[in-house]
Amino acid sequence: MTSPSRRHAHVVGLGLIGGSLALALGERGWVVTGDDHDPLVAASARSQGVVTGHEPLAATELVVIATPARAVVGVARAILARLPGEAVVITDVAGVKAGIVRALDDPRFVGGHPMAGSELRGLAGARRDMFTGCTWVLTPTAHTPPEHYTRVHGVLRELGANVIAMAPEDHDRLVALASHVPHLVAGALMNQAAAVAEEEVVLLQLAAGGFRDMTRIAAGDPGIWPDVLFENRDAVVGALDSLQSRLADLRDTIEHGDGDRLADALRRAAVARRHLPGRALRADQLTYLRVPVSDRPGELATITTAASELGVNIYDIEIAHGIEGVRGTLLLALEAGQEALLADELTRRGFTVGREAP
Repeated sequence: MTSPSRRHAHVVGLGLIGGSLALALGERGWVVTGDDHDPLVAASARSQGVVTGHEPLAATELVVIATPARAVVGVARAILARLPGEAVVITDVAGVKAGIVRALDDPRFVGGHPMAGSELRGLAGARRDMFTGCTWVLTPTAHTPPEHYTRVHGVLRELGANVIAMAPEDHDRLVALASHVPHLVAGALMNQAAAVAEEEVVLLQLAAGGFRDMTRIAAGDPGIWPDVLFENRDAVVGALDSLQSRLADLRDTIEHGDGDRLADALRRAAVARRHLPGRALRADQLTYLRVPVSDRPGELATITTAASELGVNIYDIEIAHGIEGVRGTLLLALEAGQEALLADELTRRGFTVGREAP
């Protein structure tokens, strides 16, 4: 019999991401059940020990929906009806957030999106370390209780992810450029090369490291992309228009032989690439803020959104309740050197902020 002290999770969708989540949770002592729309995948996950069964248990406290984006709302509603009460928190992994979060106006749902993946597909490509060092976005709203957010945040940090919070609409706008458009560009470049290779068969033999690096993501599962891209069409089209304008400018620069302008563009790109943020911090690189909060709706979302707007990553978050249970304190772990920026902004927004030595 399962020990009641062990934590229980349920994963819906046992493909690359869902299977990796189940493996990662199981490695950390969770009892993980899970199911998939394909009964053969579900049976394989059980036979391999990825999950222990296909039904969520009464003790289930975390449900992760790892289905295509179009299915998230229906699956979440069914589970919320099946597991009533406040004991369970549901999150998802869909690459588009605003529509899902609007449709699931329930405090037990915390939208999420791991910026992780692989050119491998399905359960066969699942890895226990898939999320180590990855960025995982959460999209709390004014109706998200701090307890639910901190529970999901804590689990994701346990998996090794760097968790950031932002508004769902901001996520969709930014991820269009950071994820969706790169996949489309990689696919377009690969298709162009393949078309030329039909006449010039030696072309693909000339594909060097740069070409292979840039087109690697084109080998990913094409089935997950259409609903994400269509759901986020406005942001994706806007990002494609901006990129098209930049490419047209580069074309004009090369056509006119403007060496200084070309060198400047490449130089700026090189500097920006070298300054991409790192993935992980040591404990001695963290500092802490204490922020008393009330039970007013939206306070947690205000704090996490402020951090996101400033580019401040909250690496860990804890909540301590007051004796009366109506007021608590958030303990926020930040990268050392960023605490003043967030503290000043939260003070400006009416919060009382204290600083704590690590």
